[in-house]
Amino acid sequence: MMIAPDASVMIDIIIPNWNGEKYLPTCLESLRAQTTTNFTIYVVDNGSEDGSVQLLKSDYPEVVLIEHPHNTGFSRAVNSGIHASSNPWIFLLNNDVEVAPDCIEHLSSFISSELNYQIVALKMMDFNKREFIDGAGDAVLRGGVGYRIGTMEKDKNEYAVKKQVFGACAGAALYKREVFQRIGFFDDDFFAYLEDVDLNFRAVRAGFKACFLPDAVIYHIGSASTGSKFNATTIRLSTRNNLLVMIKNYDPILFIQLLLPILVYQFFWLIFIAKHQLYGAYIKGIFEALKMYPLMRIKKSYRHPSVRLSRAEFRQKITNAEYEAINSVMRRRKENGKNNLLLKVYRRLFFMGAQ
Repeated sequence: MMIAPDASVMIDIIIPNWNGEKYLPTCLESLRAQTTTNFTIYVVDNGSEDGSVQLLKSDYPEVVLIEHPHNTGFSRAVNSGIHASSNPWIFLLNNDVEVAPDCIEHLSSFISSELNYQIVALKMMDFNKREFIDGAGDAVLRGGVGYRIGTMEKDKNEYAVKKQVFGACAGAALYKREVFQRIGFFDDDFFAYLEDVDLNFRAVRAGFKACFLPDAVIYHIGSASTGSKFNATTIRLSTRNNLLVMIKNYDPILFIQLLLPILVYQFFWLIFIAKHQLYGAYIKGIFEALKMYPLMRIKKSYRHPSVRLSRAEFRQKITNAEYEAINSVMRRRKENGKNNLLLKVYRRLFFMGAQ
């Protein structure tokens, strides 16, 4: 039975937008249809050249509009929204989603009654194929990237259970403001892609906990701003930011301890690049990461005052999260009739002590 939400718990919803005129009505109308009204909506427009701003001003006067003159990237956009807002809970939401009518009511009930979690991962469903999961909380790979648990799997009983997860996808995630106050905001220098992975690493190292809440549902289109999941921009930024995540969050000893799974991931990422023939974007991403190396070393999170977990504890958290990710990938492949032999070998070789 759902606990009634505490009306005093106010949530600030922050939606970054760049040329999302065709997506905003679905998102904002679904927020108008919520069963509770204890929230404020902020839309941060990143210099859109379509009719987004005009649409917001004419049709959605309840929205607090923050305008940037040019595209500042996801990180800076959401950071400006966080700074402009004031309530204790912050709900980040992509513009290409539909929010289930009782979603915010479930979030409000959860944070009114559950004191052990500071991050909430929503149940993200595929917008077009609604029997399929888009993400049920975030895991990570030791190679320095994130993985949305359950992605492209059919919804099933195990995704109806509330549970602790490594972190949340920032496309639909609820954060206690305290998280940002203690560990800092999304890294502006990432621009887009993996900025939430970096934040998840920092949050876990600081001792914050994330919970997957299956009752809080959104429907996600995906890649609405970039146009496709795999193009030169996504490959360049993903390659660059993957390296930046490790530079910031792995101290030299941890990097050496995780070197073999890091090399395995990089090998298969290179195979993926070759398959899509995006060598130029890949090389550019590596060079950009090398150029940014001195800046990232200054930002290294493992020496931040917020750090509470030891290196060994942090390593175990990452290892357990990758184990969950690998199992999710294997379930998806099995559903599609694909062979899991290599993944079984990898799991046997690299997961001593994972839970």
